[in-house]
Amino acid sequence: MEQFLAFGVVGLSTAAIYAVIGSGLVLTYTTTGVFNFAHGATGMLAAFAYWQLAVGWGLPVWLALALVLLVIAPVFGLLLERFVLREAQALGDAQRLVITIALLSGFIALARWVWDPNEARPLSPFFVDRPPIRIGPAVVTWHQAITMIVAVAVAVALWALLNRTRTGAEMRATVDDRALVGLTGADPVRANRVAWMLGTQLAAIGGILIAPTVALDAQQLSLLIVSAYAAAIFGRLRSLPLTFLGAVVVGCTESYLTGYLPQNDFLPGLRLAAPALLLFAVLLLFPHRRLRGRDRKLIQVPVPPARGTAVFAGCIVAGGLFLATTLGDEQAITYGSMFALGIVALSFVPLTGYAGQVSLCQFSIAGIGAIVWAQLGANGEVWALGAAVLVSAVVGALIALPALRLSGVYLALGTTAFTIILDRWIFTLPSFELFGVRIALFQQGSVEMAGPRLFGFRADETREIMMVSAVVLALAVLGVAALRRGPFGRRLIALRDSEAAYATLGGNLLLAKLMVFSLSAGLAGLGGALYGMHLRSVTAENFNLVAGLPIFLVAVIGGLGRVGNGMFSGASTVGPQVLVGVAPWTINPIGLLPATIGIAVSRHPDGVLPMMRAGWEPLGRSRAAVTALLGLVAAGWLLHLGGLVNGWTLFIALLVGAHIVQVYARRREATPAEPEVPVEWWGVRRPWRREDGEVLARAVAG
Repeated sequence: MEQFLAFGVVGLSTAAIYAVIGSGLVLTYTTTGVFNFAHGATGMLAAFAYWQLAVGWGLPVWLALALVLLVIAPVFGLLLERFVLREAQALGDAQRLVITIALLSGFIALARWVWDPNEARPLSPFFVDRPPIRIGPAVVTWHQAITMIVAVAVAVALWALLNRTRTGAEMRATVDDRALVGLTGADPVRANRVAWMLGTQLAAIGGILIAPTVALDAQQLSLLIVSAYAAAIFGRLRSLPLTFLGAVVVGCTESYLTGYLPQNDFLPGLRLAAPALLLFAVLLLFPHRRLRGRDRKLIQVPVPPARGTAVFAGCIVAGGLFLATTLGDEQAITYGSMFALGIVALSFVPLTGYAGQVSLCQFSIAGIGAIVWAQLGANGEVWALGAAVLVSAVVGALIALPALRLSGVYLALGTTAFTIILDRWIFTLPSFELFGVRIALFQQGSVEMAGPRLFGFRADETREIMMVSAVVLALAVLGVAALRRGPFGRRLIALRDSEAAYATLGGNLLLAKLMVFSLSAGLAGLGGALYGMHLRSVTAENFNLVAGLPIFLVAVIGGLGRVGNGMFSGASTVGPQVLVGVAPWTINPIGLLPATIGIAVSRHPDGVLPMMRAGWEPLGRSRAAVTALLGLVAAGWLLHLGGLVNGWTLFIALLVGAHIVQVYARRREATPAEPEVPVEWWGVRRPWRREDGEVLARAVAG
């Protein structure tokens, strides 16, 4: 009984932290309609700031707390609201989601830049030198007592704010009708500003309280928010009392699993994945209200022309051949993975771009493809690639089943929970037998990856694997483009436009979602297998949630409805390494690039690919410009193969030459605008045209 009470005390103190963080999440969502995926990362930054002030610079604890909670956190929340999140309220679900995911990725990258992740930063609990408090057989430390007292104080303060103050009334009214609040003389902007400041303060309180019990690590602290996610969903993102109740359920579940879970090699990860499992269960079992501000701003997905797609696929293969013959060994290792990562990014196009289903677990599914290839393709058997695609597709189908019940933010949360379950539990399992079949995953370490054997030829060198990946990416682009032109592609667009209308007109939602999730997961698994071959040896860390976020953000930046997104995302992911090779100090700023650009481009859902295409289309229509560009590439290639120019000279020459040819084609195609002539001078200052008479007749008749 004493042990049971002890774990209960630990569970309640942890629940108090989750309740504080979750209440901030609910407060900002109900007031502004923005679900903040970066809420936990905000608390993580506050914990690091507190460590820096109290430990790094030696300030008194009370002063460090006052500075973080009363100055840094509210100012940080105010800046976020003013420069990032205020405009996000006018956007749709998908764009708001991308902005907060970009913030999550950016905050983690920022923390790793400022505070070296290889350096330990322990934090002592509050009043650690005082004897614990005994309540009967239970023992409560002062840190635990303070945590529970703070949670109760936060609950009382929030109730008083929302029910006994004018600002609270404005905040509650803003939830119901923002426009009407403005007409009554209240200030919805002020209500939102207060909500973000309070939400940031609550995240900071939670981050500081939980930091002494875990490692002060940017990724780990940011993902602890999953437990608060579960508590917030328990409260349906609206009810603070139910959020606190959900926090108690989550905290006590974690604590009792720690105390009573049997000790073996298979179950330790279950305790770490318990919050994600609870989140997944709550998402599936609890009824959910319709999301506020549901996105109905539909983006047109163009039909890729067959000829243009074929030319683009040929360019991918030619580009792979060019890189394979010009890059050095180290450069091939650094940049050669762009084609494999491009296949993973391409999996977002049919799933999110065509069908409108947001998934954050594609990179983890890529890890499943890598595992299958590592276990079945040790000798390069090509059929093992098919097995990797098939197994990944089956996993995608399993995800599609709960996707029938989830959409928007809820689907993003569900796929995030699935990713964390894979990261913390499934990928950490040792080998085991299932129905007499031996199944090995990452074997609690790393697994070796071999190249494929094609037509009796073993592609085992880095350049050879790069060429195989380029060919596979080209074929995948052709397949995804054909899908969009076909009847199933049109059905996916209809599914994205309105699931209710799709079902009303006879569409089978279950079948459509099963097929598109399976297709995209199969693509991701294929890309993961090729990515593993390129790396030669992979671990579970290569495919976790944080590693996959930049891929998702870069895919959004490119434009999720474009088949060229795969090549763009792969090149954009590894391309900045060129700058790192020249200036190693840029590695941390480059880590912030996907998040920074993702915040800006999310306001333009079409992505940058349409703008890039518009810039290069004049070149494609000019035979002279195309001939000049091909001649430049061929000449540079031959000079490099002959040893007359090095890689950097070739790279810079091609960039400059391509830009010159592009400008030439654009200027050649441009025609000077004809000055506008008033109607009374038609036929005098400019020749009379045949259609002028019809224009004048319509104007007179009108």
